[in-house]
Amino acid sequence: MSAFEVEQPILNGPFHEPAEHWRIEAGQEPRRVSGRRPAGYFYRDPKAPPPESGAPARGTWQELEVVNLIRERLVQWRELGYPGATRTTLELLRYWRRERQQPLFFAQLEAAKTIIFLQEARSDLLQGIDVPPDDVPTGVEPFRRYACKMATGSGKTTVMAMVIAWSILNKVAARGDARFSDVVLVVCPNLTIKGRLGELDPATGEASIYRTRDLVPPDLMTSLRRGRVLVKNWHEFERKGMSAGAKVQKLGQPERITATIKIGAKTTSGRGGRYMTEDALAIALADPRMDMRMVEDRRPAKPEILVEETRYVESDARLMQRLLGHEVGGKQNILVLNDEAHHAYRIRQGGAGTAEEDAEATNEELEEELAYESTIWIDGLDRIHKHRRINFCVDLSATPYFLARAGDDTNKVFPWVVSDFGLTDAIESGLVKIPQLAVSDASGEEQAAYFNIWRWIMSKLSGAERGGRRANPKPEAVLRFAEHPIRLVAGAWEAERQDWAQSDEERPPVFILVCKNTRLASVIYDWLAEGKPPEGIPPANIAELRNKNGKVNTIRVDSKVIGETDVEGAKNDESRWMRFTLDTVGKREWPKDPQGRPVYPEEFEDLARKLDRPLHPPGRDVRCIVSVGMLTEGWDCNTVTHIIGLRPFMSQLLCEQVVGRGLRRASYDLTEEGKFSEEVAQILGVPFEVVPFKQRKGPKPPPARQNHVQALAARAQLEIQFPRVEGYQQRIRNRVDIAWPSIASVRVDPMKIPDEVQLKSTLLNRGRPSLLEPGGTVKLDLEKWRHAATRQQREFEMAAALTRHYSQQDKCEAPPQVLFPQMLEIVKRFVRDRVVVDDETKRIDVFLSPYWGYTIERLTEAIHPAATDGEDAEIPRYEQRRGVGSTADVDFWTVKKVKEIGHSHLNYVVQDSKWESSAAYHLDHSPHVVSFVKNQGLGFAIPYLHAGGDHEYFPDFLVKLTDGVTLILETKGHDELEEVKAQAAERWVRAVNVEGSHGEWRYALVHNMNEIPALIEGLAESRSPTVSG
Repeated sequence: MSAFEVEQPILNGPFHEPAEHWRIEAGQEPRRVSGRRPAGYFYRDPKAPPPESGAPARGTWQELEVVNLIRERLVQWRELGYPGATRTTLELLRYWRRERQQPLFFAQLEAAKTIIFLQEARSDLLQGIDVPPDDVPTGVEPFRRYACKMATGSGKTTVMAMVIAWSILNKVAARGDARFSDVVLVVCPNLTIKGRLGELDPATGEASIYRTRDLVPPDLMTSLRRGRVLVKNWHEFERKGMSAGAKVQKLGQPERITATIKIGAKTTSGRGGRYMTEDALAIALADPRMDMRMVEDRRPAKPEILVEETRYVESDARLMQRLLGHEVGGKQNILVLNDEAHHAYRIRQGGAGTAEEDAEATNEELEEELAYESTIWIDGLDRIHKHRRINFCVDLSATPYFLARAGDDTNKVFPWVVSDFGLTDAIESGLVKIPQLAVSDASGEEQAAYFNIWRWIMSKLSGAERGGRRANPKPEAVLRFAEHPIRLVAGAWEAERQDWAQSDEERPPVFILVCKNTRLASVIYDWLAEGKPPEGIPPANIAELRNKNGKVNTIRVDSKVIGETDVEGAKNDESRWMRFTLDTVGKREWPKDPQGRPVYPEEFEDLARKLDRPLHPPGRDVRCIVSVGMLTEGWDCNTVTHIIGLRPFMSQLLCEQVVGRGLRRASYDLTEEGKFSEEVAQILGVPFEVVPFKQRKGPKPPPARQNHVQALAARAQLEIQFPRVEGYQQRIRNRVDIAWPSIASVRVDPMKIPDEVQLKSTLLNRGRPSLLEPGGTVKLDLEKWRHAATRQQREFEMAAALTRHYSQQDKCEAPPQVLFPQMLEIVKRFVRDRVVVDDETKRIDVFLSPYWGYTIERLTEAIHPAATDGEDAEIPRYEQRRGVGSTADVDFWTVKKVKEIGHSHLNYVVQDSKWESSAAYHLDHSPHVVSFVKNQGLGFAIPYLHAGGDHEYFPDFLVKLTDGVTLILETKGHDELEEVKAQAAERWVRAVNVEGSHGEWRYALVHNMNEIPALIEGLAESRSPTVSG
């Protein structure tokens, strides 16, 4: 077994802090270790020579000390109840952590809470936390930056939305608090991401991520929309030239710059490069109006020159107006979020200048491109900070590193990283697919040849074939040796394709080949897709990847084309079509509007008709991508199953960037253990050495079948509708009552909350004290407190608290002197009858927290106006935003087992457990059941209080009986909150029945599924008319 191979990569659930991790050390077997992995990364000096064959390329481990300290303080902050946080922040934190159908990933919560902590936590908790600032040149005022390192697929967009909501809502609540901003600028690297980030704008309402991901309560959306969220492509930060047409016009603000001009076949510019023909260059240098002077002629060693010239650009005032617009006006204190922030850093001179090896061309070209992008991005932020002041900036990236031209910091992580949930953590939490890497082969070498294909191929080529110092080997020579691993992976891909087809998966798996440059990509594409092998190479003859008869199975993605379409206005139609194709790989269909019509991307429909192409997503049937580079950032295809790297990988950073493109999960269904199931991606040639990867043993398990659960139009008569209750309305004029039969009990349990402890002094420095050591013991208990006041006195205190709670409500007309005696009797009865204890002397402990809070919650959930005394009954407060829920809205896919059913509006019931499957059988075959539905994808929820927070309870089934009653049926096993949820359900039923517009409802809880027929029979008989003889 490889030193980095483990049998069970997924150790943790996605919604909780990692409890275990794999400790991976060179020369040792991986060890499963309790606790969370310390934050850190592997650093490799870019000036160091490439490692020898078989040697690790990981570099040295660098601990992120600031991140590890912040993690400790975050735990303390939470345990202390978030001291320093505003009321708005506390409400959001409770909302994000409440029981919900789609819980937030721990990685998302930690990243957002880290930013909030650094802004709001009490000063003593922030002591010692020194986040290094950005190193700015003289004359530039720095702005605060915090970076969150989050693996691809861990949900960075959701984190951005959480931070935006927190900032705007706090600013709206406290206009004078400079810690918060109500103007947010989101900066991204390309149009693909910009389009997707449109959901961050609160003005989009219910289509915004704040509602689709349930990040903001509906009642706060109006306040949220008072803020402004602007999403900009970094290209928009470049100050526009003021010249127009062919005539030189010296308009705007003059700026003297130094630029590199490359000699090429035509005069053009793009992706950070500027090209001129020899003739055009000569004319420019000779024309005094161009004001261009040659500084350095680098020919013939390099076909380029360095020039100094004057350009005329828009002023900062015009730039601010163009970027921020009239809506923002002159507002200051802007919050900035950088998406894919590894593009946004300051270029430095000197030091280590070697960049990460690029997949497209030489290091010099990559460095120039990165320098151009980073300079424009950071320069734009500096100008915004100078004129409008940046409150602080949050950088989000899976790889927040200095990529090139960062002096001695090249390859290092940004020093202002404050949160780290990297790829290894994501794998161990199941957030991404697990990479399967080459472990051994018949070569006899310690490292499998195809673990690092490029290095293995280079060892096989002659000096002439390798291309000398510039390392640009002949593509035909590379393919000669690459054919073997390509065919290996293609064979595995084909087996996967057949498995998917047999499982009714409509989409094909995707195979990616990442090439060093366009020349190599072109040769491999022609060989695979067009049936044009180079001389000396046999035909590929892989029929399923061949482009034939107008069907496109394989595409070649040229990063120059992608770079062109990163900004508005692609130069030609085919480039635009390629962008749409790449963005839709793995997509079955376009999203639909409420009327069921497809929602096409902007300009797509016109372009498809112009090119006479079909209107379905153009990447739908793509099976293979031959790419130059790492594919565009923001690419969210989740059907990648196989990757081959045909390029050098000089660091683990680049490995992570490439592998990360193929590790997005296809399914997010949980196992019974509360973890995500394993999904894998088979990878050759990407020598990733710092992640636990999946051991391949025996035959590959069959792929999970995709099942489409949906409402059937032919069964519309079986539809079940339900009201969405978000709260309750009470008007207490005089008397109250309480639903004693359904009220949940409170158990005083010293095993869960110890009521005594033994203390012992220790004389030995051995860690935890031992009872065997010398010295006496001391017991601390509650006996003194228990006798400090009588039970009657404490019942009085609780009744007073309840009275204050109700008296302060707007719709309570009863005076306190009328309410208090009633509350006192209720408290006495509850303490006597509904508090469960094993030792009667400890019943009084119910007046201690958390039992006190539990009791108050139980009572406030059960108390209602006494209808028998002429009071208005408690009625539900219905949600106005979405209206009535219905089985007609159910439409989702699952890999879980399903069972066909007849008495339901839906085609299937998902078999999550044998109990639910048994319940579905009994319901489907009962003569008293008209229809039923499992509450999955339905959204039926019952609100309830617990532990000081609002929660939602999702019962198992809704059952429509023949007599018109709708039964809410719960079939769970043991649940600590079973009584609390049952009480909430009974309250829901009582209020909805009183209001009356949604028919009659009942609630029932069963532990034995065999009781369901008798339960249904009993309900039917209880409502049957009496037949007199």
